[in-house]
Amino acid sequence: MKLTIHSHQKNEYSRRHWLRMINSLSGFKSANLIGTISKSGKTNLSIVSSVFHLGANPPLMGLIQRPHSANSPRHTLMNIQETKFFTINMVSSKIYKQAHQTSARYPQEISEFQQCGLEEEYSNNFKAPYVKQSPLQIGLELKEVVDITHNNTHMVIAEIKEFHVNKNALQPDGYINIESLDAVCVSGLDHYHSTKSIARLNYAKPDEQVYSIPIEGES
Repeated sequence: MKLTIHSHQKNEYSRRHWLRMINSLSGFKSANLIGTISKSGKTNLSIVSSVFHLGANPPLMGLIQRPHSANSPRHTLMNIQETKFFTINMVSSKIYKQAHQTSARYPQEISEFQQCGLEEEYSNNFKAPYVKQSPLQIGLELKEVVDITHNNTHMVIAEIKEFHVNKNALQPDGYINIESLDAVCVSGLDHYHSTKSIARLNYAKPDEQVYSIPIEGES
């Protein structure tokens, strides 16, 4: 039996209860750590579950940042706008607890890398810090911040400049086997999950049946 809840019932629930329900509705989301550095050299790390693909040519990704205010500063967004560069680092099962701890509200002068037991790593040609323990690291350059006026959030649009991945995860046809990297996903605000492959499927065509293909792709 399904329970129906209408938006006008919001006031019947506590703020945290309502937030947990609404955040759970979108299902499983990727867990990523956003690495940034300020112009003064102070690093910052924050976990987000709002990373998404925007296009391959040019290679674009986006993420959503919550509203910035004096009472609730968003150090990640501030650093991205200040330096124009940041990293996206996949969370694996080995670091999900440390990654979750980065959601605590540390002062700007405190680096989440040190506080949460994660190690900074730098590429020779890239300005922002990567998470050394992450199995998939992406370096991006800011292209645009779109203000979403309905709830005062911000959509950060950035171009992929480089990425680092275990070569065994990269398949002959270009597919990256994310599951082989021990990636975790998150539902709601605090529930972490491992993944289990069902199948990789063929490119869908109107006149063909759907069928399974090998992880490495079709020959």
